[in-house]
Amino acid sequence: MNLLELRPSRNIQWEKGEDGLAVLLVPKFRNRLLAEWLMPRLAKPYFRVKLDALGSFVWQRCDGSTPVERIAEEMKTAFGESAEPVHDRIAAFLRKLEKEKFLLVR
Repeated sequence: MNLLELRPSRNIQWEKGEDGLAVLLVPKFRNRLLAEWLMPRLAKPYFRVKLDALGSFVWQRCDGSTPVERIAEEMKTAFGESAEPVHDRIAAFLRKLEKEKFLLVR
């Protein structure tokens, strides 16, 4: 598989924080039975994971139709040298989020 051709898509809910950065809403329970029974009874059923500017930039473009290559080009344009090494950073970020099942990478 070529990383640059993949089109990652979000697998969990999220919201945009007051500062414009992405906040991932990670369910406290992933077991289906626990989630159905306990989650509705919890005041806060989600862990809130706040992403930094680079992570938010990538996350917001993980719509299932945008290839990683285009995300990398846009990131390089938006952040310049501070985003380098772009491909390594995106690869590590996507690997981590896929491992946690926050993203589907195809």
